[in-house]
Amino acid sequence: MSIKPIFSHFQTRLLARPEELGPFQGSLDLGMSQITLQRVNEGYLLPDGQLLTDEQVLKINEDENGCFILEDNKLRKVEFFSAFTNRYYSLMPTESAPTMLISGIPMHRIKGTNPMEDTRQKLKALGRANGLVLDTTTGLGYTAILAAQTAKQVITIEFDPTVIEVCRANPWSQELFSNPRIQQLIGDSGDLAPTFADDTFNAIVHDPPTFNLAGHLYSGSLYATFHRILKSNGKLFHYIGNPESRYGATTGRGVVNRLRKAGFTVSPRDQAFGVLAQKMGW
Repeated sequence: MSIKPIFSHFQTRLLARPEELGPFQGSLDLGMSQITLQRVNEGYLLPDGQLLTDEQVLKINEDENGCFILEDNKLRKVEFFSAFTNRYYSLMPTESAPTMLISGIPMHRIKGTNPMEDTRQKLKALGRANGLVLDTTTGLGYTAILAAQTAKQVITIEFDPTVIEVCRANPWSQELFSNPRIQQLIGDSGDLAPTFADDTFNAIVHDPPTFNLAGHLYSGSLYATFHRILKSNGKLFHYIGNPESRYGATTGRGVVNRLRKAGFTVSPRDQAFGVLAQKMGW
């Protein structure tokens, strides 16, 4: 699919001052690649013939939490409201891949790290993703995309269809739609996980919203389902949150207890802010 030019202040702050003319290096895809931009008197001429004006550059630079698409020479902020969940979604830029704000809350760790590195830490805690992998919460798709580099197939589940619209606008999410090893499902993981057959998955990545937003995704019955659909010696990485925070410590204790009751052996993975659970073989 074709991605429209998209910018954040991380890209436009590097553009030349208006009084400087000539070709300059810039990015139209939030830093994934670099191209040559031609400076003209009133802005920057893009390869598709659109003009990014100095006024538009200023607008982008003034919004440190926003990403903007240029379409028909007009800026449009990447933001969506979901009537389904009553939540507001937007892309928030970083110096690497963007994160998504869910009603103002970043869905990735960004303090001292970036969304891609945060995702790599989760998969590193899981170990090499081989065979069939279940990603229970798609989000921007980074988990599915990175897991698909080694897995035979990744099935990824997203609860809110509006989130997929955010993904379509995000250059860093495009493999969700182009990689044949990634299969997308729309629905509640709590409803869809029980539909899979026994011993289906080699690994599961479970990175749910907070307990207050989605308590059923922390339930003992769901953990028992995960145990059933995992193959013998299969692994589950469960993201919880900062283990040194009150929320992380309290939630983590309950998660560990319920995972063990479901039949898993559990060990902490503090660097990834979660735990690793394994279905032991016999």
